[in-house]
Amino acid sequence: MSAGLILVLTAALVPAGVHLGFRARRVRETGTPCDHGLAFEQVRIPTVRGRYLFGWLLPAPGADRTVVVLHGWGSNAELMLPLAATLRRAGLTVLLCDARNHGQSDSDTFASLPRFAEDLCQAIAWLKRHQPGRARQIAVLGHSVGAGAALFEATRNPDIAAVISIGAFAHPAEVTQRTLRRLRLPRFVTALVIRYVEWVIGHRFETIAPINTVCRITCPVLLVHGREDQTVPVEDAPRILHGDGGAPVRPTTSHRRLAARSIRRAAAHPRPIRWHLGV
Repeated sequence: MSAGLILVLTAALVPAGVHLGFRARRVRETGTPCDHGLAFEQVRIPTVRGRYLFGWLLPAPGADRTVVVLHGWGSNAELMLPLAATLRRAGLTVLLCDARNHGQSDSDTFASLPRFAEDLCQAIAWLKRHQPGRARQIAVLGHSVGAGAALFEATRNPDIAAVISIGAFAHPAEVTQRTLRRLRLPRFVTALVIRYVEWVIGHRFETIAPINTVCRITCPVLLVHGREDQTVPVEDAPRILHGDGGAPVRPTTSHRRLAARSIRRAAAHPRPIRWHLGV
């Protein structure tokens, strides 16, 4: 087979492989905040491209500060509920929502970190529009891709007063390379995949990489990473930290358990969360 034909076949197969291999699985909620003893309101939040997001608002009586919580890739709002009880005990209102193509939110052509950030932006706008008394200060908490989206959105959204990033990867190109390395693909194929994904999502990876976005954030940032994380190596934490030059890092456990366990262990000491919100 000639080199030219190989290149043509590779170029033809890359788009299909990307859209199938990197498609987010949809896991719908089966429980509610009531299962965790939390009062809630189910909400429907308009986002871009005429889509709507599914969400839960967990109001804290008398609170004028809210934490908007965003899950990771292939996850949903329900899987982030273990965080909500701790945040509620700290006297904060919590808004959890599903990104597009996740949970019970509307479908769209694809999911990506920038689209997670768009949905986060729309959730904040909805909160300020419909719950202004609870939105005097807004913090965002994201896990995995949701963490990367929170960091990206904080570079351009002045309504964000603080960011809690749990298990964010340092650079999406490295995540792509680690994923494709298991398939033993030639380097030029990996490079093609990266360029194609950048074209589809409309952003260069350098622009949205947490190792770079964190440098452009002016509000307080808390980084949480896990020593046992097999998805995002804990070594990404000091790399992001170096970019920020001062955000505290809390090393904890594995990627899937990271969000729930790290914040739950802080339940007896809610003061750091409150300090970041200026209480």
